[in-house]
Amino acid sequence: MGNILEIKNLVCGYVEKEIIKQVSFSAKEGEFLGIIGPNGSGKTTLLRSITGLLKYWEGEVLYNGRNISKIPLREFAQNVAVLPQILNINFSFTVQQLVLMGRYPYLKKFQSISKKDLDIAKNSMSLTDISHLTERRVGELSGGEWQRVLIAQALTQEPKLLLLDEPTTHLDITHQIETLDLIKKLNKEKNLTIIVVLHDLNMASEYCEKIIMLENGEIYREGTPEEVLTYKNIEEVYKTIVVVIENPVSKKPHVVLIPGKEGTNEKRTHTNLHG
Repeated sequence: MGNILEIKNLVCGYVEKEIIKQVSFSAKEGEFLGIIGPNGSGKTTLLRSITGLLKYWEGEVLYNGRNISKIPLREFAQNVAVLPQILNINFSFTVQQLVLMGRYPYLKKFQSISKKDLDIAKNSMSLTDISHLTERRVGELSGGEWQRVLIAQALTQEPKLLLLDEPTTHLDITHQIETLDLIKKLNKEKNLTIIVVLHDLNMASEYCEKIIMLENGEIYREGTPEEVLTYKNIEEVYKTIVVVIENPVSKKPHVVLIPGKEGTNEKRTHTNLHG
């Protein structure tokens, strides 16, 4: 599998403040890649620059070997779908109407929705288990339902690459797992490349094949969950005491917080045991 996305020496920020500093990495076709890091480390800024929403100052973002600045917006939207962290809808659309917006990159000016477009949208709603919500107004949805609707809209674009910015924010643990299970299923069954910003380190460990840990706009570590989510890396970047154990079911790293000052001695005992 070749690289679907390549980031080369990326530098970007806001006004005169540099946020992302010489970041380089790649994502293979069909890969599930997570971006983690403390607040202010540049996660959302990096994602915005990849999508072209934020113009980068230096470096390159290549999609299938082409600089995204050279790809027409309509063509880019046919290949790359984005789920931002916050999306406010001020109109009372039905679920089906919102999902069908994913077909807009394929429509010419004044062209109407076709049966093919409707079939693709219905299939996306079926895949995300929201077919029963077709006529529901989006303002009436729960957090978990809303997230599935947004994923269905993204799937209706028929993308090869899906970028998500903290898709589990504001969801309870049940809906967090349901959302990430769905994204993982789409990743495997449709060979959809996923790049996701995650706040929860244990969720990143369980679902991502590769993780990029950011610190102050730079890549601190990149690799598998086992390589990145070590107690040393986490304590250095997040400035908090943790113990990393093995999840007895998945065998993936599991991060345990050690609260308060009393955690210091506890940390040394556990970290000596687990290396």
